[in-house]
Amino acid sequence: MSTLKIFDIAGSAMAAQSVRLNTVASNLANAGNVTGDPNTVYKPVEPVFQTQMLDASQPGIGGVRVTRIEQSDAEPLKRYEPGNPLADAQGYVYAPDIDPIAQMVNMISAARAYQADIEMLNTSKELALATLNVGR
Repeated sequence: MSTLKIFDIAGSAMAAQSVRLNTVASNLANAGNVTGDPNTVYKPVEPVFQTQMLDASQPGIGGVRVTRIEQSDAEPLKRYEPGNPLADAQGYVYAPDIDPIAQMVNMISAARAYQADIEMLNTSKELALATLNVGR
């Protein structure tokens, strides 16, 4: 009898979406942070996913894994705030280029994907239990 790969696939997807949710949370938490030096501004991050083959004998069947977390190369937003204690000598502060609406959409998408993975696990569990009870 073969092992049920569905649990590995759903588990890897849940782990990947969890990382995605964490990066969105980090981006949103730092969206309002400012600094007086454009080189020290928070850089938004985003995970990069890759297919993870679980069994070489079954091509096309696989999960997902996070290969790396990439930092954005977007230039920081420059704002003139001479009264800000963090402003540089010219009166400018620098903020990360983070779109809160896009981050919220990303968060909702990741949350829905995570919920779908949970449903997949629950359905697979119910089917496995029903299979075990066939002979009764």
